[in-house]
Amino acid sequence: MRRTAVRLLLAVLVALAPCLAGAPAHAAVPDSPAVTYTNPIAEQRADPHIFKHTDGYYYFTATVPEYDRIVLRRATTIQGLKTAPETTIWTKHASGVMGAHIWAPEIHFIDGKWYVYFAAGATNDVWAIRMYVLEGTGANPLTAGWTEKGQLRTQWESFSLDATTFVVNGVRYLAWAQRDPSVNNNTDIYLARMANPWTITGTPVMLSRPTYSWETVGYKVNEGPAVIQRGGKVFMTYSASATDSNYCLGMLTASASANLLSQASWSKSPAPVFASSAATSQYGPGHNSFTVSEDGKSDVLVYHDRGYKDISGDPLNDPNRRTRVQKVYWKADGTPDFGIPVADGVTPQRFSSYNFADRFVRHWEYRARIEAGVSPLADSQFRVVSGLTGSGTVSLESANFPGHYLRHRNFEVWLEKNDGTARFASDATFHRRAGLADPAGVSYESYNYPGRYVRHWEYLLNVQAVSTATDRADATFYAQ
Repeated sequence: MRRTAVRLLLAVLVALAPCLAGAPAHAAVPDSPAVTYTNPIAEQRADPHIFKHTDGYYYFTATVPEYDRIVLRRATTIQGLKTAPETTIWTKHASGVMGAHIWAPEIHFIDGKWYVYFAAGATNDVWAIRMYVLEGTGANPLTAGWTEKGQLRTQWESFSLDATTFVVNGVRYLAWAQRDPSVNNNTDIYLARMANPWTITGTPVMLSRPTYSWETVGYKVNEGPAVIQRGGKVFMTYSASATDSNYCLGMLTASASANLLSQASWSKSPAPVFASSAATSQYGPGHNSFTVSEDGKSDVLVYHDRGYKDISGDPLNDPNRRTRVQKVYWKADGTPDFGIPVADGVTPQRFSSYNFADRFVRHWEYRARIEAGVSPLADSQFRVVSGLTGSGTVSLESANFPGHYLRHRNFEVWLEKNDGTARFASDATFHRRAGLADPAGVSYESYNYPGRYVRHWEYLLNVQAVSTATDRADATFYAQ
């Protein structure tokens, strides 16, 4: 009996040895690894909608600046949509309804058929905007046979547009924007159940009306609803204000188990969740949709904006809204964090600590550190770009301070503006290595001090030599 107890004690001590020796704990590889794209995805394409189908293709449609047709592209990657050939699947009517202002098409696959929802005016009244539906039969919607299912009718015969459809707990809904004839504003957001893909049923409910100051600049607008679901919650983004640099995204939130056809089930964010950024030269982000990354592990925000603030004349006559994408991140409370519209070019990443899973690399008063619950999100986003010294190296550029890079100074890591000197270039350049504690992660070795790596020490980032298991853990990060 005594020998058995001794053996058991020895086994426990052996099992605990790494912990007793101070071996670092570590996080699991993130469920949502980094994905990067290069923006813009499509020039002169507004109100973008990207749908990933079970056939492995992404299908992309958007408003063309001529407002006269519906186009489709497809590719096996989101980036591939940039150069994919474009097919016109439908052209406006020569006269009457569906003869003008062909806007905001969306493509969906429902019960074995393709459906395109779009808005259109009439040749005799271009502002008689209503919602319409096309039905397509065939595996590939670019070559499918399309038929008009007619107008998608609602509770009023009034200005209506931006139909989108989604399913919660087996129930299919339609969300859209429409003008209430009795109210002095432009459009509200409405929701109804669907009897079939081109017909609503029951009484629609008004979910959101433009009342906040940021929803009423230029025009009193709530439009372009888009839905993303996660963790038992339904999030509905929508666009607000005029379609210039004031255009932005708001968000409604409801529990998936609640009665979605009750306005009381939805809460409205008091501030925009996505807005113009002078720092990144992105203006008027809005009319979004959502898709998923190629590996299915990341949610992707799809939207349009312009690369300049000032517009001559009516924004609707400016053709330069372009389609862009960036990864959606999720806060600890389960809500989405869209950050800011990132700069043109490669999209940024975040870097979580190997041994402190909830902490991310960020800059705070220009000092680099790891921290949990980073706000604003962009403080923890960095573009991995070609090294300032070249030679197969990389540099880490701030997402919200373009032209500023992580560099070491006195072996401390700071975020500083590139001053163009050779010293700065060397200090801000690193060799990207497989993670020292986990090859699925990443470690960054100093370009001008070989053997020294970016690592956290008391949560601050430094460039130090590594030798122990703790050193290697502190110098390992996961790209997200």
